[in-house]
Formats: sequence, C-alpha cells, structure tokens
Amino acid sequence: MQWNRKYNYPTSTRALFNGKRHYQINNEKLPSVTSILSVTMPAEKRESLKQWENKVGKVQAQITKQEAGNRGTLMHEILEKYLKGKLNLDLLGDNTREKMMADEIIENGLKKKLNIIWGCEETLFFPGKFAGAADLIAGDYEGKSCIIDFKNASKPRQDHWNEDYYLQLSGYIAAHNKVYGTSINQGIILLCTKDKFFQRFIVEGDRLKEYENKFFQRVEQYYSIINSKKSY
Repeated sequence: MQWNRKYNYPTSTRALFNGKRHYQINNEKLPSVTSILSVTMPAEKRESLKQWENKVGKVQAQITKQEAGNRGTLMHEILEKYLKGKLNLDLLGDNTREKMMADEIIENGLKKKLNIIWGCEETLFFPGKFAGAADLIAGDYEGKSCIIDFKNASKPRQDHWNEDYYLQLSGYIAAHNKVYGTSINQGIILLCTKDKFFQRFIVEGDRLKEYENKFFQRVEQYYSIINSKKSY
C-alpha cells in the first residue's frame, strides 16, 4: 500500500447555509452530495422513515441515529489513521466496537487489495453543482482506480438498500473525472455491522452510469426546489 499524491485536491471550509451543509471552494458555495440527496428524498422513502420513527418512537429513533453516527465517526477516524500510517501504539489493545469494526474492514476490504492511494478524506467538487468528501480515492484497488466509501450498519444490508450510497459514489466519481480528467468507472462500499459482519458492494460500468444519470437528475431537482423557495 503506497501513497501517490498524483492530484492536488482542494482545501475547503464547510458551513450550514439555509440549514444544509455547503462547501466553500474557489469562491463557490456548493451544496454537499448528502444535502442534495436529503432535499430530494423520494416521498415513499420519506414516508418509510416516518413509519419507522412512529413504530420505535421518536426518542428511540433519534438515539439509534445518534449511535450510528457516533460509530461511523469513530470508525472513520481509525480507518483514516490506518491509511495515513498513523495507526500506532496508542491504539494497541483498543477493543472498542469501532476499532473492531475498522479492523474487519482493514483485514477483509483493504489488505492485499489496496495498492495505491491517491487521497483520503479529500474534498471533491463538480464546478457549479456540488461537492463532498470522499473517504478513499484509490489509484489501484485490485488493479482498478476507484472511489471507496466506508459505512457502518446495525445489521447486514441487501444490495437494493444501497441506492443512496451508489448515488453518492456516482457523484464523487463524476466530480473526480470532471476536474482531473480521470476515467474512474468503479465505486466500492466497504461496510461492517456493529456485530462485526463485513460486506463489500461494488457498482461499476453501465450500472454506475445509470446511478450517475439518476444523481444528476436529483441535482437538477435540488436546484429547482431551492430556486422555487427563493422566488417567494
């Protein structure tokens, strides 16, 4: 596993604008990929989430979301340290759930697969449209360049549950290809459940292109919604 800082990724500042996360890049204030997906969430998914909240109770639903967010943050921090060669003695003997989840991703999803790293926790942007932070940009992962996202879950996931993940990846890949002239054609989700069950999901080729088309439709929908609110 080697670093090759082939591309000059931009620095950015993040801030809330009209209640949604934005990135300030090159004098542009761009909405985040996650903000776009949130604002344009399909009605059926919004209703499904509402039904789940009603079923478990709003308080428990908030607790569950917070716990998942905290797990994800800590797991990402450990994986970032590993990729940057900073996972040193201060984490030896760490038996927290997040460390064990990160270990599963390292052992099953990164070791002997990831050969060249272009970037980690890097800001990517599509000029005039959107921005986001990619967990891992790989120059060589099993022989291919790709963008990888790390996820955590409370239970194993099925592929068709991952639409938002694939839309997110397709946005990052489109941004990288646009700004840096690359031809990345693969996105990967490396996921571990809180019970240490590892999963890998790959979206590539024609299927990735379909998600890219869907994502840009959501981008246009986002701006249509935002602009309609400005007119009032």
